[in-house]
Order: sequence, then structure tokens, then C-alpha cells
Amino acid sequence: MNVIRLFIITILLFLGLKSTAQITEQHYRIYSVKLAKEVTLNDIVEDMTNHDVLFYGEEHNDSVTHYLENKVLELLFQTYSSKTVLSMEMFERDVQPVMNEYLTSDIREKNFKKDARAWNNYRDYRPMIEFCKAHQLDVICANAAGRYSNLAGRKGQKALKALPVESKKYFAPVPYDTASGKYYEKLTGLSGHGSATDTVKKVLPVTGMGNFNLVMAQSLWDATMAYSIADYFKSHPSKKVFQVNGRFHSDERFAVVAQLKKYNPKLRTLVISSGSDETFPNIDWKKHEYLGDYIIITDPKVPTTYKE
Repeated sequence: MNVIRLFIITILLFLGLKSTAQITEQHYRIYSVKLAKEVTLNDIVEDMTNHDVLFYGEEHNDSVTHYLENKVLELLFQTYSSKTVLSMEMFERDVQPVMNEYLTSDIREKNFKKDARAWNNYRDYRPMIEFCKAHQLDVICANAAGRYSNLAGRKGQKALKALPVESKKYFAPVPYDTASGKYYEKLTGLSGHGSATDTVKKVLPVTGMGNFNLVMAQSLWDATMAYSIADYFKSHPSKKVFQVNGRFHSDERFAVVAQLKKYNPKLRTLVISSGSDETFPNIDWKKHEYLGDYIIITDPKVPTTYKE
């Protein structure tokens, strides 16, 4: 049975890699809001010359997006070499030592994936981690662990403040700003939270929303990712950080982008908003340009890496 299972997994991985390898420029379009025209990945990377942080807001199961994230990371390294840093929503602050141990080849991948609590679709992000490992680039485990967001959602910031000092290293300092204005309206208007912020499913009580404060939980994630980036810049001021997160965390310059501005207003940021659209390739860019500095629309016909 184990042999059969291994064979099936191998075939699925092969098919996944094959489909990724077949993704080309025909499967996406990139639009610069500032220039009001379609551009290339190289244009985005060149724009980073005058910026510090590049946010890539993704849909977590978009195959084309994962292909593009790998390309952006490679191009950033080609242009900025060792100044390039990867920051990820997909890993949490308390597993930073595990990440560091893997990047220096001290531990096996099997142990890394388990102890770093890698997402179920880790294979989508693995190429970026392996690239950083091969080129000795830092990876920031930016997010707050689900247990803390769950606590914040159930009992508020006072409960976080009451935690031991050791625990407080793994999330943004309390008190942290919570969603307000249009972002608050956007967040509270969700039905079942939606796929764009599927990470919150990890902290929602089994019984559903109930008295769970979604805004408090989501804001801790946003604040912690922003704090992680700002904290990194304190000791690495000349780096170029490539932050990968669900698009809800950076679209319209809300959430993490807004929080980062509060932690360090001097940091210059660019925002990519990426997702598929049924109108592809005949895209009305005016409908999307409010989402970020660069809009990437991907071909919805390309199979997703997993189904919601």
C-alpha cells in the first residue's frame, strides 16, 4: 500500500511540475497603474530600485501566481543580489529558528516542514524557499501563530497582554491598531470570510463566528506581518524585501501595508494585486487599478493548485 501511495504522489507531483513548466506570458497580463499601460516583470523589479518592500498579494491556489512569484524572486536576486529578502505570511514568527536551521542545511526538509508547520500546499512555495537556501538569502517568518490570533479573537488584546514575556516575541506589540474605515467595512462585509483570507479559518472556533472578533484576529496578523518587516529593517536597512501574502492583506494598501507605514513611515512600498478574472485576456484595467501599483490578471483556464 505504501509503495502504491508513493507512486501516486510522485505522479501528482510530476503533473504539477509539468503544468507549472507550461505557464508562459500568454497566461497573465501585468498593468502599471502609474504608467497606465501593460508592463513586464522586469519593469516591476526595476521600479524596486527606489523602493524597499514589494508586496505580492496572491490568491493562494493560483498556479500562475506561484509561477510569477518564483520569477519575481529570481529577478530581484539577479538585480539586487544578496540584498534580496523573502518575507512570507505562510510562516509564523515562532518558527523562525526552524526556518534558519533549514536554510543553513542543519536540519532535513522532513523535519523542517513538520516543525515549521508548513501549509498543506507548501509545494507551491517550496521553490522560493529552496532558491533562498541555495543563494543564502534570508526568509522572514512574518505572521503571528494561529493560537494567538484565536486568543485575540476570543478574548481581545488584554489576553495577549497577559501572556508571558517569552510569548509576546511572536506577535506585534500590544496594543496594535485594528482595522478601521474602508478596510473594516471590507473585512466585516465578508460572508464566511471568503477565500481571499483563508488563513483566518485556522483560528475560527469550530462552532463558527459566534462572539469571535474577526477584526481583532485579522488585525493581529496584519500588524504582526508589518512589525516583522519593520523589525527586520532595523538591523538590515539596505535590503529589498519581497513580501508574499494573501491579496486581502495588501489590496488597496490596506492591512499590512497600512500597518507597516505606522511602524516605519520611511519605508517605500510597492503593491502587486494578483488574481484570475473571467474577462482574461480582454481586461478592463480601470476596474482593477484601485487595488495596487501593479495589477496582474491571470488566466482562469489554468488549473489551480488545489480547490477551496
